[in-house]
Amino acid sequence: MKKLSGILLFLLFCFTIQAQERQIDVIQFTGKVVTEDPDGNVIGLPYTNVAIEGTTRGVVTEYDGYFSFVARKGEKVVFSRIGFKTVEYVIPDTLKSDLYSMIQILSQDNILLPEIVIYPWPSREHFKQDLLAMDISDDLRDQARKNLAADVLQEMRYAVPVDGREAASLVFKQTANEAVYAGQYKPQRIFDVFAWKQFIEAWKRGDFKKKKKKESNY
Repeated sequence: MKKLSGILLFLLFCFTIQAQERQIDVIQFTGKVVTEDPDGNVIGLPYTNVAIEGTTRGVVTEYDGYFSFVARKGEKVVFSRIGFKTVEYVIPDTLKSDLYSMIQILSQDNILLPEIVIYPWPSREHFKQDLLAMDISDDLRDQARKNLAADVLQEMRYAVPVDGREAASLVFKQTANEAVYAGQYKPQRIFDVFAWKQFIEAWKRGDFKKKKKKESNY
């Protein structure tokens, strides 16, 4: 029994040492990614990719540049973000603690692209030749004048649907107006003198009359 107990204690001691070595091999890697603002102050850099090279392990820094994830000793960490120079860092393999922290500085990477001018013709000379040879008849002038008429443009202004940017701007304005009168009654403009003035002027101009749709080529 004594021999058996001694063997069990020896095996338990070996397993404990191996478990401690494996546990130390895995660390909690934390830190902060910073950069320099236009005024020369050090600020946290959010949305920076902090990943272990060759693996799918990693995180994205928070709004203040903070990150934290599990890594191993000796692994290579890659810090990357659009508009900044990529930095690689190797975690020391001589760590005796399971916690490791660092502060990584990223510098901006400005790429100056040459100016490009795109022409629908091979060169300026070809453009001049085509422009001088262009036949601008009276019919084309009359058609262009009709398409640019004030009433045609006004009709197009109401007929053409708004794009995404205009629709989003309208929604934001409506939301802001509703927030102004939240929890109270909106003012009634029936006694607003200026509103009545605008209504009478619009009535005199005939804005409320049903207009016939005009045929136009545009």
